[in-house]
Amino acid sequence: MTDVYDKEKRSAVMARVKSKDTSPEKAVRRILTGLGARYRLHRKDLPGNPDIVMPGRKLAVFVHGCFWHGHDCARGARVPKANRDYWLAKVARNKARDEQAALALRADGWIVETVWECELKDEERLTSRLSSRLAAR
Repeated sequence: MTDVYDKEKRSAVMARVKSKDTSPEKAVRRILTGLGARYRLHRKDLPGNPDIVMPGRKLAVFVHGCFWHGHDCARGARVPKANRDYWLAKVARNKARDEQAALALRADGWIVETVWECELKDEERLTSRLSSRLAAR
Protein backbone atom coordinates (compact mmCIF):
# COMPACT_ATOMS: atom_id res chain seq x y z
CA MET A 1 0.00 0.00 0.00
CA THR A 2 1.32 3.44 -0.83
CA ASP A 3 1.18 6.56 1.25
CA VAL A 4 -2.27 8.10 1.72
CA TYR A 5 -0.77 11.59 1.23
CA ASP A 6 1.08 13.04 -1.72
CA LYS A 7 4.74 13.97 -1.21
CA GLU A 8 4.10 17.63 -0.36
CA LYS A 9 1.36 16.84 2.18
CA ARG A 10 3.50 14.12 3.83
CA SER A 11 6.37 16.59 4.09
CA ALA A 12 4.09 19.15 5.76
CA VAL A 13 2.76 16.55 8.21
CA MET A 14 6.24 15.33 9.14
CA ALA A 15 7.54 18.89 9.56
CA ARG A 16 4.99 19.39 12.35
CA VAL A 17 6.38 16.49 14.39
CA LYS A 18 8.39 18.01 17.21
CA SER A 19 11.84 16.75 18.14
CA LYS A 20 12.44 19.12 21.07
CA ASP A 21 10.33 20.10 24.06
CA THR A 22 7.87 17.25 23.60
CA SER A 23 5.39 16.42 26.37
CA PRO A 24 7.35 13.31 27.46
CA GLU A 25 10.58 15.32 27.53
CA LYS A 26 8.97 18.06 29.62
CA ALA A 27 7.64 15.43 32.05
CA VAL A 28 11.13 13.94 32.51
CA ARG A 29 12.58 17.41 33.03
CA ARG A 30 9.93 18.11 35.66
CA ILE A 31 10.89 14.90 37.49
CA LEU A 32 14.60 15.73 37.35
CA THR A 33 13.99 19.27 38.56
CA GLY A 34 11.97 17.85 41.46
CA LEU A 35 14.94 15.66 42.31
CA GLY A 36 17.16 18.74 42.44
CA ALA A 37 19.11 17.89 39.29
CA ARG A 38 20.74 20.63 37.24
CA TYR A 39 20.91 19.95 33.52
CA ARG A 40 21.41 21.33 30.05
CA LEU A 41 19.21 20.66 27.03
CA HIS A 42 19.98 19.34 23.54
CA ARG A 43 23.78 19.48 23.52
CA LYS A 44 24.63 19.57 19.84
CA ASP A 45 28.32 18.93 20.53
CA LEU A 46 27.57 15.42 21.86
CA PRO A 47 26.74 12.37 19.73
CA GLY A 48 22.99 12.03 19.21
CA ASN A 49 22.19 15.46 20.71
CA PRO A 50 20.95 14.07 24.04
CA ASP A 51 17.69 15.60 25.22
CA ILE A 52 18.99 16.20 28.73
CA VAL A 53 22.65 16.40 29.77
CA MET A 54 24.24 16.64 33.19
CA PRO A 55 27.87 17.44 32.34
CA GLY A 56 29.18 17.24 35.91
CA ARG A 57 27.80 13.74 36.30
CA LYS A 58 28.61 12.78 32.70
CA LEU A 59 25.01 11.62 32.38
CA ALA A 60 23.10 11.88 29.09
CA VAL A 61 19.36 11.23 29.00
CA PHE A 62 17.45 10.45 25.83
CA VAL A 63 13.66 10.67 25.95
CA HIS A 64 12.33 8.46 23.17
CA GLY A 65 8.86 8.20 21.72
CA CYS A 66 7.95 4.51 21.58
CA PHE A 67 6.68 4.60 17.98
CA TRP A 68 9.52 6.67 16.51
CA HIS A 69 12.32 4.69 18.15
CA GLY A 70 10.84 1.17 17.95
CA HIS A 71 10.32 0.31 21.58
CA ASP A 72 9.10 -3.20 22.36
CA CYS A 73 5.85 -2.00 23.97
CA ALA A 74 2.45 -2.09 22.25
CA ARG A 75 2.74 1.44 20.87
CA GLY A 76 6.29 0.88 19.65
CA ALA A 77 5.43 -2.38 17.94
CA ARG A 78 2.65 -0.74 15.92
CA VAL A 79 3.38 -0.32 12.22
CA PRO A 80 1.15 1.85 10.04
CA LYS A 81 -0.70 0.00 7.28
CA ALA A 82 -0.01 2.75 4.74
CA ASN A 83 3.55 2.94 3.44
CA ARG A 84 4.61 0.04 5.67
CA ASP A 85 8.05 -0.45 4.08
CA TYR A 86 8.91 3.21 4.56
CA TRP A 87 8.00 3.15 8.26
CA LEU A 88 9.84 -0.09 8.95
CA ALA A 89 12.98 1.34 7.33
CA LYS A 90 12.54 4.69 9.12
CA VAL A 91 12.28 3.12 12.57
CA ALA A 92 15.21 0.78 11.82
CA ARG A 93 17.35 3.80 10.86
CA ASN A 94 16.30 5.60 14.05
CA LYS A 95 17.22 2.57 16.18
CA ALA A 96 20.61 2.22 14.48
CA ARG A 97 21.31 5.94 14.93
CA ASP A 98 20.30 5.76 18.62
CA GLU A 99 22.62 2.79 19.22
CA GLN A 100 25.56 4.52 17.51
CA ALA A 101 25.03 7.67 19.59
CA ALA A 102 24.87 5.66 22.83
CA LEU A 103 28.03 3.72 21.92
CA ALA A 104 29.92 6.93 21.11
CA LEU A 105 28.83 8.55 24.37
CA ARG A 106 29.80 5.49 26.42
CA ALA A 107 33.19 5.40 24.68
CA ASP A 108 33.72 8.97 25.92
CA GLY A 109 32.88 7.94 29.49
CA TRP A 110 29.26 9.07 29.60
CA ILE A 111 26.44 7.20 31.29
CA VAL A 112 23.50 6.93 28.89
CA GLU A 113 19.96 6.68 30.20
CA THR A 114 17.02 6.14 27.87
CA VAL A 115 13.53 7.03 29.06
CA TRP A 116 10.71 5.63 26.94
CA GLU A 117 7.43 7.47 26.51
CA CYS A 118 5.47 4.52 27.95
CA GLU A 119 7.51 4.65 31.18
CA LEU A 120 5.82 7.93 32.04
CA LYS A 121 2.63 6.00 32.81
CA ASP A 122 4.28 4.92 36.08
CA GLU A 123 5.83 8.21 37.13
CA GLU A 124 6.62 6.98 40.63
CA ARG A 125 8.71 4.11 39.29
CA LEU A 126 10.48 6.38 36.78
CA THR A 127 11.22 8.92 39.52
CA SER A 128 12.74 6.17 41.64
CA ARG A 129 14.88 4.96 38.75
CA LEU A 130 16.14 8.45 37.92
CA SER A 131 16.79 9.18 41.58
CA SER A 132 18.90 6.02 41.84
CA ARG A 133 20.81 6.97 38.71
CA LEU A 134 21.52 10.45 40.09
CA ALA A 135 22.63 9.08 43.45
CA ALA A 136 25.07 6.71 41.72
CA ARG A 137 26.75 9.62 39.93
